[in-house]
Amino acid sequence: MRSRQYGPDLTPPWKKQRPAPEVPADPDLVVEEVTSGFCGAVIRCEKTAEGPTVTLEDRFGKHRVFPMTPRGFLLEGEVVTLVRPQRQRPAAPSGPARTASGSLAVPGARARVARAGRIYVEGRHDAELVERVWGDDLRIEGVVVEYLEGIDDLPAIVRGFSPGPDARLGVLVDHLVPGSKESRIAAGVTGEHVLVVGHPYIDVWEAVKPSSVGIPAWPSVPRGQDWKTGVCRALGWPENTGAAWQRILSGVRSYKDLEPQLLGRVEELIDFVTVGGAA
Repeated sequence: MRSRQYGPDLTPPWKKQRPAPEVPADPDLVVEEVTSGFCGAVIRCEKTAEGPTVTLEDRFGKHRVFPMTPRGFLLEGEVVTLVRPQRQRPAAPSGPARTASGSLAVPGARARVARAGRIYVEGRHDAELVERVWGDDLRIEGVVVEYLEGIDDLPAIVRGFSPGPDARLGVLVDHLVPGSKESRIAAGVTGEHVLVVGHPYIDVWEAVKPSSVGIPAWPSVPRGQDWKTGVCRALGWPENTGAAWQRILSGVRSYKDLEPQLLGRVEELIDFVTVGGAA
C-alpha cells in the first residue's frame, strides 16, 4: 500500500536532506573543505573535464585543489555548495569614477616618483588595509607606506629617518589612548616634521565596520587573552588569524566599510606628508 503523503519516495519529508545554499567562490572567500578539514581562501576556480574545481590557499601559503561538489564546504560553520562566480558586465558609470577612498579617479595616471616623506603603520594588516582603500591615491601622490614591527621601534626609526621640511614622517598607531604606553612613545617623537596619530581600537580589525564583515558586532575579549584569537573563538571562526584577516579584508571595498575614526586619521597623515614636500 502506497502512502498518499509520501508518494513513490517513502522517506518522510522531515528526514530529507535539504539542498545546501549555493555560494559563489569569489576570490579571498575563506571556506573549509568538509572531508579534509583544509581551510583556506579561494585563489581561483577552473573548469576541468571532471567538473569545476576550486583552489584554496591556507595561512602558510599551501595550495590545494578540490572538486566543487554539492555540500562540499563549510562557510562560517554552515554547509554550502560552492559555484563558479558569474561574470557580470560592468555597469555604465553614472558619474565620475572614484577610487576606493572616494577621491576622483585619474584614468591612466602613472605612479608619481616616491617622495622623501613616508607613512608608517603599526602592522602588516594595517598596511594592507591602507593599500586596499587608499592605494590609488598614494601612488598618485608618491607616498610610500611601510609598517612597524612594533611601536617600541618608533624612536629609532625617527632618528634614522631624519625628518625635515621635505621629508615628513607620518605614523598611524593602534590603540592610541591617553595614558597608554603608545601615547607616551608618540609624544616623545612628535615634532614639526613628525606626526603620530592613532585610532582607539585594540587592533585595526575593529576599524572595519561589523556589517561589512557580516557580524553584528566585534566581540569583547577578556584581558589576558590574545585579542585576535579571542575574536575568532567568540565568532566561531577557525583559530587561524591569517585566514580570519583575509575574510575581514575581503569585506572592505571602499572607505564606506571603515569606521570614521580610522578614515580621518589616515587622511590627516596623507595631507601632512604631501603638503610642502617635493616629489
